[in-house]
Amino acid sequence: MANLRDIRRRIKSVKSTSQITKAMELVSAAKMKKAQDQALAGRDYADKLNKVLVNLKENTTEESHPLLEKREGGKELMLVISTGRGLCGGLNTNLYKAVIKSATDETEYVTVGKKLRQTIAKTGGNIVTDWEVADPVPFNDAKPVSKFLTEKFLSGEYDKISVAFNNFVSTLTQTPEVFQLLPIESEDLGEKQDYEGVDKGEIGETDKAAALGADYDFEPSAEGVLDKLLPLYINFQIYQMLVEARASEHSARMVAMKAATDNAKNMIDDLTLEYNKARQAAITAELLEITTAMKAME
Repeated sequence: MANLRDIRRRIKSVKSTSQITKAMELVSAAKMKKAQDQALAGRDYADKLNKVLVNLKENTTEESHPLLEKREGGKELMLVISTGRGLCGGLNTNLYKAVIKSATDETEYVTVGKKLRQTIAKTGGNIVTDWEVADPVPFNDAKPVSKFLTEKFLSGEYDKISVAFNNFVSTLTQTPEVFQLLPIESEDLGEKQDYEGVDKGEIGETDKAAALGADYDFEPSAEGVLDKLLPLYINFQIYQMLVEARASEHSARMVAMKAATDNAKNMIDDLTLEYNKARQAAITAELLEITTAMKAME
């Protein structure tokens, strides 16, 4: 009977765990939908901003703004956007592999999310600062991060600013990406910066022609407008990457929790079968004992 008690205890424990994982799956599904909606909501704004930048690029030169200036040297500051909590499969592990592959000995780090902050610190990486971002991601939370990175680049302290994040492709697929934020590549200004899963791609030739043919009057000058738009462009990039990373987190956690719930159900079925077999064996043993005793009394 002790064995039956152990099996009952295990079934009860697994059922409790499955209830928790099911609840986490549902919460992550709701949060993932909000994060994906945030990414989609910025599509029209990004399209209009990029069309203006395409026109500006044709009216200015790379030397017209310090954010476009390419520098010699290898000192890099990398923003790493990871998760604040675990239970999301190999999401953070895969991102860390991409970070290590891209980073150099001179790379220093700014982190969002404690998971990779802890990993980078344990492996000897130099973390300059860490940021906390609310969930769902407010647009204002991206501003101090982009301002900090821009100031570090403009001061000459770093020659390159990059961002490592998980790109949301679909519910089942999240791809780790390392994106160069600064200096801004001149050819990137004409790209449509919607990410995978929200119609990533380049502006078509028709749209480029329309953008170049648009009748824009720049006041006070094209360089002056560029000076205002590029920080906005950087801020939007950071925001979009934060949203992509957050959608990837909730998606990966939802899938992981669904797998855990399904595994728990399978385990409960196996334990129930084992319990029934043990119970039947115990009943059979008792019947044999009674039968043997009756025969002995005859």
